Amino acid sequence: MKKSFGAKKAEINELPRISDRVSFIYVEHAKINRQDSAIIFLDSRGIVKIPCAMIGVLILGPGTDISHRAVELIGDTGCTMVWVGENGVRQYAHGRSLSHSSRYLEKQAKLVSNTRSRAAVARKMYQMRFLNEDVSNLTIQQLRGKEGTRVRKIYKDNSKKYNVEWSGRVYDPDDFDKSDQVNKALSVANVALYGLVHSIIVALGISPGLGFVHSGHDLAFVYDIADLYKAEITIPISFEVASLNLENEDIETITRKAIRDAIQKEKLMERIVKDVQYLLETTKEEEIEIDQIHLWDDKEEHVEYGINYSEY
Repeated sequence: MKKSFGAKKAEINELPRISDRVSFIYVEHAKINRQDSAIIFLDSRGIVKIPCAMIGVLILGPGTDISHRAVELIGDTGCTMVWVGENGVRQYAHGRSLSHSSRYLEKQAKLVSNTRSRAAVARKMYQMRFLNEDVSNLTIQQLRGKEGTRVRKIYKDNSKKYNVEWSGRVYDPDDFDKSDQVNKALSVANVALYGLVHSIIVALGISPGLGFVHSGHDLAFVYDIADLYKAEITIPISFEVASLNLENEDIETITRKAIRDAIQKEKLMERIVKDVQYLLETTKEEEIEIDQIHLWDDKEEHVEYGINYSEY
């Protein structure tokens, strides 16, 4: 007889929505296992028990051991797992998340495959950065230049505000300690934001690789969405952390905690869901169906699955 562990598997419609979950948890040099319907983290400081159905994304750093039973539970509850390198500067892999529907993916693919509709979505992304300006008459090339000017000004303004020297975004993915304090904080902050955005994108059943502004990378759409919030979240926090002159302290942990607090305060997960739905022009009628599958038909679009059509 097969032995049963913990509570029964929850149905998808019983799980918390991605917008209602805790943003992210970063774990390194620890063991992760399962206890009933929760996951437990064990390191030199002790044990922490967390209900993983409330986690948006679990970011696994170096020295992390995770059991099969823990991964099984994490997958069942729709928590995204992202494996990253030392100091979180590289993403190696990710696990499947919440949605089983391809509805948003099909719409995303349709929009990105047509030059006109792709440009329209890209223009909407730029317009979200320039709320008090009308950029509808600018070309994509002009918008890129305008965005570059905006970002340079944001870095300069934060450098002045927090009295932190800024000589540009300079970092080496292979040598984290080679960067100055603000660039270290920016690397850590951006990885946390990318992990959060990635978890929401895959939870909605959208492809991380089909970007509208970015292109040619398996995380292109993640970068598209994350760029909408850097000026508000990661850049000012990174300069603030760097201003504390934490030469001998753990700047990575302090930055991640600051980002996590800001995500909760600004209700960023809920905002990202709404912004993605706005960009993909979804309607109320196009809300994600749960665990439904159809067969494609060139006349009726969808027909019922699980029927032997040889009898018709």
